[in-house]
Amino acid sequence: MSRSRQSSIGRVAAEPEPIALDWSSTALVIIDMQRDFMEPGGFGETLGNDVSQLARAIKPIAAVLDAARAMGMLVVHTREGHLPDLSDAPPAKVERGAPSKRIGDPGPMGRILIRGEAGHDIIPALYPLNSEIVIDKPGKGAFYATELGDILQNYGIENLLVCGVTTEVCVNTTVREANDRGYRCVVLADGCASYFPEFHEMGLKMIKAQGGIFGWVSDSAAVLKAMASETSKSLAAGASR
Repeated sequence: MSRSRQSSIGRVAAEPEPIALDWSSTALVIIDMQRDFMEPGGFGETLGNDVSQLARAIKPIAAVLDAARAMGMLVVHTREGHLPDLSDAPPAKVERGAPSKRIGDPGPMGRILIRGEAGHDIIPALYPLNSEIVIDKPGKGAFYATELGDILQNYGIENLLVCGVTTEVCVNTTVREANDRGYRCVVLADGCASYFPEFHEMGLKMIKAQGGIFGWVSDSAAVLKAMASETSKSLAAGASR
């Protein structure tokens, strides 16, 4: 279902240069903030990763999520995971990692990375509202084998604020997919994280390199400042009527 909103432009400080965003055609996309990746006992930890590295992204995302909800912005959450019979999971993906700790195997939060299991769900701090869109994806990118493209088109979306985990994998893949489809992507540096800090840094550099080859990199403070400016203008306009 499409929606009609009055155009409102916000200027966001970003690299390689500031970007003007029409908030009425902008969506917040939160990538894979799932218990399987974020919490002890989940898929991320079974691969030998320090899951505490990802926690730093939670507060910045929560702040932007609250502001997006207040503005009535379209919010999309994604979850990576597979059907219980693993029919949508390629063998090459399932077979990596240590035996007994692979996708579909039992874990402390249910079968690892399986839809419907506790570990597959989004962490409580960023849990979606009933009105928000949740995309279940079988791959790294949010557009692959999902309805995301159709949804964004139906809502008239042209710009994406992207955050989530991990920076170099699912965030980077989604931004590259979006760029190929003509979306302007602004990635929130402090709203993304990686198990490997150096991968986080390089993942962001790849996005903004060569004049923004895949998109822009900003942070939660800059986006919140631009959002607050728009809210102030809206309140002033309402008061003058």
